[in-house]
Amino acid sequence: MTDSESSRAARGTADVVVLGAGPAGLVLGNLLLAGGVDCVVLERATSEQVKSRSRAGFLAANTVRILDRHGLAEGLHRRGRTHSTCEFRTEDGRFRLDYATLGRREPHTVHPQHELVTDLLTHYLDAGGRLHFATEAVAVHGADGDRPSVTVRGADGRTGTWQGRYVAGCDGRHGAARRSLPAGSVRHHRLDHGVSWLALLAEAPPSLDAVGYAVHERGFAGHMARTPEVTRYYLQCERGTPPGAWSEDRIWDELALRMRASDYGPLRRGPLLHRAVVDLESDVLEPLRHGSLLLAGDAASLISPSAAKGANLAVLEAELLARALIDDLRHGSPDALADYSARCLEHIWRAQEFSRWMVGLLHRVPGPAGDEAAFHDSLRRSRLASLRTSCSCQDWFAENYVGV
Repeated sequence: MTDSESSRAARGTADVVVLGAGPAGLVLGNLLLAGGVDCVVLERATSEQVKSRSRAGFLAANTVRILDRHGLAEGLHRRGRTHSTCEFRTEDGRFRLDYATLGRREPHTVHPQHELVTDLLTHYLDAGGRLHFATEAVAVHGADGDRPSVTVRGADGRTGTWQGRYVAGCDGRHGAARRSLPAGSVRHHRLDHGVSWLALLAEAPPSLDAVGYAVHERGFAGHMARTPEVTRYYLQCERGTPPGAWSEDRIWDELALRMRASDYGPLRRGPLLHRAVVDLESDVLEPLRHGSLLLAGDAASLISPSAAKGANLAVLEAELLARALIDDLRHGSPDALADYSARCLEHIWRAQEFSRWMVGLLHRVPGPAGDEAAFHDSLRRSRLASLRTSCSCQDWFAENYVGV
């Protein structure tokens, strides 16, 4: 299906209309297709944009198991790399955790999200799946009935309608699924962590063979390998800082300072390919089902990037939703759909709690200095000391760091 074909207004039908071609939408589409459920995926971006969106790249062991279980992990195993070490650099020194030997003894697999999405997209289209690019979902109607519909707008501005038995909202926090929720039907939990990061992609090899977490009086700095040629860095910055406010030289100098390169070795520098400012926020919607409209991925919950949980939650939720929809549509059993929201929220809240713990571990409390700030700073140092010395704390960290 070409972009020009997909942008033409049309009226179509499918048993399940999936909004969004990110990890949640594409895993869901692949599983529904394999389960004999008629579905269509609608995506507002073009094919090229979908394949190039840079996001997280650390996949949990459970995510790999899900993709393996459904024959979706070929590219991951061919290009992904196992990773199991993180290093903390603080005012009290540095220490490492080989988390694959702790807790449940599970590693991460490093596989950039745009590569995973490309793999899922190729598999879906090769299997005959229907996917319309450049087709923006505008609104979901009739979710309280058994024939919901979706108003869409193509790249040419013309509108059309898709109708199904269910609509799966996998289109993010600003998508049509969230916007279409009936007033008063949802509890929206929000938390602003009060921290902002300058998120950077550098055309430079990794500078250490671990995920690097640096806690410094000037703010947090992070190092995460993506590929042998590209590295993700994070720099804590003032809220409201424009992405282009800092020169490349200033960024590299600040990274070197906060990561204590003079003590532990220089950073391997290179041109910055991408930069953005990320405000660390979290939110959760309850419930995740509203009649015939079901939410997954970032449409269901947003989680701060402090613990790399977003894509992993999306894949887990997509599998749960696919099984529930197949049970209902193919076997006439609605029980799994009735339980879908509660099962997902159990995982979501666990991930949110750990993400919040990581924010507190890595950052000084924002705001004015004083006795309260000093108290919280001492608590942070105590947490790091426990993580450095306590076997039970290390096991808890490893289980939650990799688990979803």
